[in-house]
Amino acid sequence: MLISLESPNQPDVIGLIDELDAYQKPLYPAESHHGIDIAALGQANVIFAVVRDDNGNAMGCGAVVTMPEYGELKRMFVRPEYRGQAIAKNLLAFLETEAGRQGCKVLRLETGVKQAEALGLYVRSGYEQCGPFADYVDDPLSVFMHKRLA
Repeated sequence: MLISLESPNQPDVIGLIDELDAYQKPLYPAESHHGIDIAALGQANVIFAVVRDDNGNAMGCGAVVTMPEYGELKRMFVRPEYRGQAIAKNLLAFLETEAGRQGCKVLRLETGVKQAEALGLYVRSGYEQCGPFADYVDDPLSVFMHKRLA
């Protein structure tokens, strides 16, 4: 497994984002979807990482959008066939380290109530529930979390 900073604008990475959207769209109404598109993921204030296997196949991805006060974790996804191998845990730790290097002191995130695997990962990784932040509004289908980085 190799985790590295990459451009999101690659066919296999776009495929990952499409798979994530296909998974989430049936779970929540449109107003509860808060993903960002490939163009936004390519902005200068975004840390975007891809996890690849030994053959170079994209297994997962994740991003942190950095802002002056905090970073927001976005687009965390590991393909189902690769789950259960600590890939998401390692990807999250990689993103936290990179965000810390860029001066982030706090990471925040929004995820859906129906994503038990994601919620479990975040709790095990030290994230705590908080209220809505930025432009988010209170939504019974959303869980907001944060973590102070060392």
